[in-house]
Amino acid sequence: MMAKVRGDTNTLDLLGWQPPAIVERFDEEKVRSSSLRARISRAVAETLRDCNYGRDEIAEKMSAWLGEDVTEHMINAYASQAREDHTISFQRLLALVHVTGDTRVLQMGAELFGHTVINDKYLEWVEVGMKADRRDEARRQQEEIDRDYEASLRTARRRAER
Repeated sequence: MMAKVRGDTNTLDLLGWQPPAIVERFDEEKVRSSSLRARISRAVAETLRDCNYGRDEIAEKMSAWLGEDVTEHMINAYASQAREDHTISFQRLLALVHVTGDTRVLQMGAELFGHTVINDKYLEWVEVGMKADRRDEARRQQEEIDRDYEASLRTARRRAER
Protein backbone atom coordinates (compact mmCIF):
# COMPACT_ATOMS: atom_id res chain seq x y z
CA MET A 1 0.00 0.00 0.00
CA MET A 2 1.32 3.42 -0.92
CA ALA A 3 1.60 6.19 1.64
CA LYS A 4 -0.40 9.37 1.21
CA VAL A 5 1.77 12.12 -0.27
CA ARG A 6 1.66 15.54 1.40
CA GLY A 7 -0.90 17.73 -0.36
CA ASP A 8 -2.62 14.67 -1.89
CA THR A 9 -6.38 15.29 -1.93
CA ASN A 10 -7.29 12.17 -3.92
CA THR A 11 -6.20 9.46 -1.44
CA LEU A 12 -8.77 8.71 1.28
CA ASP A 13 -7.67 8.54 4.89
CA LEU A 14 -9.21 5.18 5.86
CA LEU A 15 -8.41 5.64 9.54
CA GLY A 16 -10.12 9.02 9.57
CA TRP A 17 -13.38 7.72 8.07
CA GLN A 18 -16.37 7.51 10.38
CA PRO A 19 -19.54 5.64 9.44
CA PRO A 20 -22.69 7.73 9.22
CA ALA A 21 -24.87 7.81 12.33
CA ILE A 22 -27.85 5.49 12.10
CA VAL A 23 -29.63 7.42 14.85
CA GLU A 24 -29.48 11.21 14.83
CA ARG A 25 -29.25 12.69 18.34
CA PHE A 26 -28.60 16.07 19.88
CA ASP A 27 -25.34 16.58 21.72
CA GLU A 28 -26.53 16.07 25.31
CA GLU A 29 -24.71 19.18 26.51
CA LYS A 30 -26.71 21.35 24.11
CA VAL A 31 -30.15 20.20 25.27
CA ARG A 32 -29.55 19.39 28.94
CA SER A 33 -32.08 21.15 31.11
CA SER A 34 -33.91 20.87 34.42
CA SER A 35 -37.35 20.32 32.88
CA LEU A 36 -38.81 18.62 29.84
CA ARG A 37 -40.33 21.91 28.64
CA ALA A 38 -36.94 23.64 28.76
CA ARG A 39 -35.28 20.64 27.08
CA ILE A 40 -37.80 20.85 24.22
CA SER A 41 -37.18 24.58 23.77
CA ARG A 42 -33.43 23.98 23.70
CA ALA A 43 -33.95 21.23 21.11
CA VAL A 44 -36.05 23.60 18.98
CA ALA A 45 -33.33 26.25 19.30
CA GLU A 46 -30.65 23.72 18.22
CA THR A 47 -32.78 22.62 15.27
CA LEU A 48 -33.20 26.23 14.17
CA ARG A 49 -29.49 26.98 14.67
CA ASP A 50 -28.44 24.00 12.55
CA CYS A 51 -30.89 24.69 9.73
CA ASN A 52 -29.84 26.47 6.54
CA TYR A 53 -33.06 28.51 6.48
CA GLY A 54 -33.65 31.68 8.44
CA ARG A 55 -36.37 31.68 11.08
CA ASP A 56 -38.64 33.80 8.90
CA GLU A 57 -38.36 31.29 6.05
CA ILE A 58 -38.92 28.38 8.44
CA ALA A 59 -42.09 30.08 9.71
CA GLU A 60 -43.33 30.58 6.13
CA LYS A 61 -42.65 26.97 5.19
CA MET A 62 -44.30 25.68 8.38
CA SER A 63 -47.34 27.86 7.66
CA ALA A 64 -47.61 26.49 4.14
CA TRP A 65 -47.26 22.88 5.30
CA LEU A 66 -49.78 23.26 8.13
CA GLY A 67 -52.21 25.53 6.34
CA GLU A 68 -52.20 27.89 9.31
CA ASP A 69 -50.27 30.98 10.34
CA VAL A 70 -46.90 30.41 12.04
CA THR A 71 -44.87 33.57 12.61
CA GLU A 72 -41.19 34.15 13.23
CA HIS A 73 -42.21 35.55 16.63
CA MET A 74 -43.84 32.19 17.49
CA ILE A 75 -40.73 30.33 16.34
CA ASN A 76 -38.58 32.53 18.57
CA ALA A 77 -40.91 31.88 21.52
CA TYR A 78 -40.74 28.10 20.99
CA ALA A 79 -36.94 28.30 21.08
CA SER A 80 -36.81 30.43 24.22
CA GLN A 81 -36.51 28.80 27.63
CA ALA A 82 -37.76 32.03 29.17
CA ARG A 83 -41.12 31.76 27.38
CA GLU A 84 -42.70 29.04 29.53
CA ASP A 85 -46.14 29.89 28.13
CA HIS A 86 -45.06 29.01 24.55
CA THR A 87 -44.18 25.32 24.23
CA ILE A 88 -44.36 24.06 20.66
CA SER A 89 -47.39 21.87 19.89
CA PHE A 90 -46.92 18.41 18.42
CA GLN A 91 -48.35 19.37 15.02
CA ARG A 92 -46.02 22.37 14.81
CA LEU A 93 -43.13 20.20 15.93
CA LEU A 94 -43.95 17.87 13.03
CA ALA A 95 -44.00 20.87 10.70
CA LEU A 96 -40.60 21.94 12.03
CA VAL A 97 -39.22 18.46 11.34
CA HIS A 98 -40.77 18.53 7.86
CA VAL A 99 -39.26 21.91 7.00
CA THR A 100 -35.80 21.35 8.52
CA GLY A 101 -35.46 17.64 7.85
CA ASP A 102 -34.03 17.35 11.39
CA THR A 103 -35.45 14.34 13.26
CA ARG A 104 -33.31 14.72 16.38
CA VAL A 105 -36.19 16.25 18.34
CA LEU A 106 -38.34 13.19 17.52
CA GLN A 107 -35.48 10.96 18.71
CA MET A 108 -35.26 12.93 21.93
CA GLY A 109 -38.95 12.21 22.57
CA ALA A 110 -38.74 8.56 21.53
CA GLU A 111 -35.86 7.94 23.93
CA LEU A 112 -38.11 8.90 26.85
CA PHE A 113 -40.05 5.70 26.13
CA GLY A 114 -37.19 3.38 25.22
CA HIS A 115 -37.63 3.73 21.46
CA THR A 116 -35.50 4.93 18.57
CA VAL A 117 -36.24 6.91 15.41
CA ILE A 118 -34.43 5.52 12.38
CA ASN A 119 -34.52 6.19 8.67
CA ASP A 120 -36.81 3.79 6.77
CA LYS A 121 -33.83 2.57 4.74
CA TYR A 122 -32.58 0.75 7.86
CA LEU A 123 -35.92 -0.87 8.76
CA GLU A 124 -35.30 -4.09 6.83
CA TRP A 125 -31.99 -4.51 8.66
CA VAL A 126 -33.74 -4.01 11.99
CA GLU A 127 -36.18 -6.73 10.98
CA VAL A 128 -33.25 -9.01 10.01
CA GLY A 129 -31.77 -8.41 13.46
CA MET A 130 -35.09 -9.19 15.15
CA LYS A 131 -35.38 -12.44 13.17
CA ALA A 132 -31.81 -13.36 14.10
CA ASP A 133 -32.68 -12.78 17.77
CA ARG A 134 -35.78 -14.99 17.42
CA ARG A 135 -33.72 -17.68 15.67
CA ASP A 136 -31.08 -17.59 18.43
CA GLU A 137 -33.79 -17.82 21.10
CA ALA A 138 -35.41 -20.77 19.27
CA ARG A 139 -32.00 -22.51 19.19
CA ARG A 140 -31.54 -21.95 22.93
CA GLN A 141 -35.00 -23.34 23.59
CA GLN A 142 -34.34 -26.34 21.33
CA GLU A 143 -31.08 -27.04 23.15
CA GLU A 144 -32.91 -26.90 26.48
CA ILE A 145 -35.61 -29.25 25.14
CA ASP A 146 -32.91 -31.62 23.84
CA ARG A 147 -31.12 -31.65 27.23
CA ASP A 148 -34.41 -32.27 29.04
CA TYR A 149 -35.31 -35.03 26.56
CA GLU A 150 -31.91 -36.74 26.95
CA ALA A 151 -32.17 -36.57 30.76
CA SER A 152 -35.68 -38.05 30.67
CA LEU A 153 -34.54 -40.78 28.27
CA ARG A 154 -31.59 -41.73 30.55
CA THR A 155 -33.87 -41.83 33.58
CA ALA A 156 -36.42 -43.99 31.75
CA ARG A 157 -33.72 -46.42 30.57
CA ARG A 158 -32.23 -46.75 34.07
CA ARG A 159 -35.65 -47.51 35.53
CA ALA A 160 -36.36 -50.03 32.79
CA GLU A 161 -33.11 -51.89 33.58
CA ARG A 162 -34.10 -52.50 37.21
